[in-house]
Amino acid sequence: MNRITKLFHIKYPIIQGGMIWCSGWELASSVSNAGGLGIIGSGSMYPEILEQHIIKCKANTTKPFAVNLPLIYPDIDKHVETIIKHKVPIVFTSAGNPKTWTKTLKKKGIKVVHVVPGAKFALKAEAAGVDAIVAEGFEAGGHNGRDETTTLCLIPIVNKSVKIPIIAAGGIATGKAMLSVMMLGADGVQMGTRFIASKESSAHNEFKNIVIQAKEGDTKLTLKEFNPVRLVKNKFYDDIQEIYSAKGSVEQLKEALGKGRAKLGMFEGDLDEGELEIGQVSSLVNNIKSVKEIIDDIIIEYRKAILDINNSKYRIND
Repeated sequence: MNRITKLFHIKYPIIQGGMIWCSGWELASSVSNAGGLGIIGSGSMYPEILEQHIIKCKANTTKPFAVNLPLIYPDIDKHVETIIKHKVPIVFTSAGNPKTWTKTLKKKGIKVVHVVPGAKFALKAEAAGVDAIVAEGFEAGGHNGRDETTTLCLIPIVNKSVKIPIIAAGGIATGKAMLSVMMLGADGVQMGTRFIASKESSAHNEFKNIVIQAKEGDTKLTLKEFNPVRLVKNKFYDDIQEIYSAKGSVEQLKEALGKGRAKLGMFEGDLDEGELEIGQVSSLVNNIKSVKEIIDDIIIEYRKAILDINNSKYRIND
């Protein structure tokens, strides 16, 4: 048992990312049942939809699960009411000030975790009273930090800065990667892209296939004028880059972005006009498996990697 498994009362320190349009009750409950911590991604949900997902998740697992609250989205106050009403045990906040809801949630006995891209924000989250942080590196899919700090650098930097438990995110999809970031100071890992390519993910099958077909260099961080997002290079991405090349205005970018692009691509399967958010680690994900198979594979590889540490390959002579 380590700090994360003890904090969340889970078997393995593996957390599923709360990804919009991909993280419904089925994925969250399956991850929790397999020994990790499943998260419902509320950013793509109206309040009444979130309530339905929480009810279904509770009906399908007796294990702890969480809700992700991206604070830049509307209806957060209503989401908080729903979370408190149904006694969700854990909340992950992101894309906003951790002070906004941490005290309110903790007064109700809810554990709070905040997602940060760097040590400065980690310190602010710790000062706000969160129970743990997710330190998310530049490799991650979806919305990302502007400083482009990689996970390999980020985790030891954050580890020196805060005392609360750290969950590493960004570029992690294997047991070896999990062991690596934990050696650097993380207490657990959060994985998004790997769980998109699962049978239980609510992502469209066409989007899942894009994940497992992705090669090195097929994603790019863009739209820093708003919230930086890592996208698959498709027609929509090319249209955005044409605006940049023509030195277009922020208003032109907003108009091109429009509304509902993530839903169009990730949930409805429009691979040309949709916003396809995945991490760089997609180039290492080449199959769609059940959540249980994914977690079992990660744990087997993690344990084998520990045994391999004593192999001569890793020894350095005195």
